[in-house]
Amino acid sequence: MKLLVCIKQVPDLESRFKPNAAGVWYDEADLAFRMNEYDEYAVEQAVQLRESLGDAAELTVLSIGPDRVVEAIKKALAMGCDKAVHIQDNQAAGKDPWQIASIIAGFAGGKGFDLIFTGMQSQDRGSAQVGVLAAELLGMACATTLVGFGYDNGVITAKRELEGGIKGVVRLKTPALVTCQLGLNTPRYPTLPNIMKAKKKEIAAIPVAELLTADALAATTGFHPPARKGSGLVLEGEVGVLVDRVVAILKEKTAVLR
Repeated sequence: MKLLVCIKQVPDLESRFKPNAAGVWYDEADLAFRMNEYDEYAVEQAVQLRESLGDAAELTVLSIGPDRVVEAIKKALAMGCDKAVHIQDNQAAGKDPWQIASIIAGFAGGKGFDLIFTGMQSQDRGSAQVGVLAAELLGMACATTLVGFGYDNGVITAKRELEGGIKGVVRLKTPALVTCQLGLNTPRYPTLPNIMKAKKKEIAAIPVAELLTADALAATTGFHPPARKGSGLVLEGEVGVLVDRVVAILKEKTAVLR
């Protein structure tokens, strides 16, 4: 069984973000990067399936981006993936979800993958479109927002989280693509022996031009932080006095109670 898991390297959310010189994305100079959280659940589920199938399965991890994404790839290899593919693209951050999905489909098409795992969405863009678009381009069945997964003889049982906290169960035959999210599993920490083994695993590098030659479908025209809000006001004291102060402030600052 051929398995593929797609991951993305994203900025650590504790980083300080600011627009870059072009004003179309963030400045990466002072950012720390890590594997997208949702993709960690995808890697863990793919590795669990790989382990349950033994020698009957092979798991490949794929990531698109500049040279720095190799660090995220190495983590996935240390978690248990067999080999890796790095789609070299220094402009990946500027591509829309359809283009990213097209790159994935350009690589995966015709290679006979039975099951593809992706994260539900990325933490930087949050479009939640790449997985389903890749499934459409590859002509695969697709189930999204998985919080439960089972596999038996070519049939996937997927528990999905829907609106309002409702859990829905669907079954689909391979080939298929699933998107994974929080609650599906607990991603493992790579052990030192597995980190050392990962250094010997294959990482194939493919220029993005070999998979995608179309011009940008959607270009970012502006990127800026949220507008700075005014400082808050903390009131302390007896409740009765505070009520009078709040009413006075509302009369002064707004049209309320006028």
